[in-house]
Amino acid sequence: MNIVDLIINDREQVSLDDIFLDETRKDALTQLLQEHTYIEELHQYGLPVNNKVLLYGSSGCGKTMTAKAIASALGKNILILNLSNVICSKIGETSQNIKLVFDKAAREKAVLFLDEFDQIGKARGNDDKDVGEMRRLVNTLIQLIDYYPEDALLICATNHLEIIDSALIRRFQLRIGFDMPATEVLDDYYNQLLSRFPEHLRNIERQYNISFAEAKDLTFTLVKTKLIKALAEKNKMENA
Repeated sequence: MNIVDLIINDREQVSLDDIFLDETRKDALTQLLQEHTYIEELHQYGLPVNNKVLLYGSSGCGKTMTAKAIASALGKNILILNLSNVICSKIGETSQNIKLVFDKAAREKAVLFLDEFDQIGKARGNDDKDVGEMRRLVNTLIQLIDYYPEDALLICATNHLEIIDSALIRRFQLRIGFDMPATEVLDDYYNQLLSRFPEHLRNIERQYNISFAEAKDLTFTLVKTKLIKALAEKNKMENA
């Protein structure tokens, strides 16, 4: 398969200001970025650089945005694995496809982002009907991760940490959990989203106990509703 078919072409630009993390997670992310900023100096002292990151937790809470923000902050290209094309009926082909993407990311010193990591990193249980093939796939992943160069980053994300093989989890030096955002965090996020619009469009009914993705969809829907209503009324008055 052509390498182009194995990568999602996503040009969205995300900055660190676009993601909302608590202080502990922000500190971990800052440390990661600083390690890669001073990678040569750290190597002079024989110090390893963390370059394997596992993001886990609730869907829509910022894992993909965080991966993109890391790439942007470091000025690195991000390669997003296209799982729909990578996974084949034959596990051997799946392993080869994944290796092609790992090799490309390593050559380019890029950020390789594997979303829905549990789809290819599922635990090697004896109850799996294709346990032999799954073992080989996970073993391939372990080898690729172990030899992934320090001047590139591997970021994997999952909503289902509990089903990922424990041997894979141990390979990640940094693991960051993502929870449903608290009320005050969501308010900050709503304020940021609404700041781009005129004052008369900002007064919306906010919802809580939802993810960032849901809050974003809600905000844009309500703002569009207000804007369309205002435009329709204006048009009606002009044509009266």
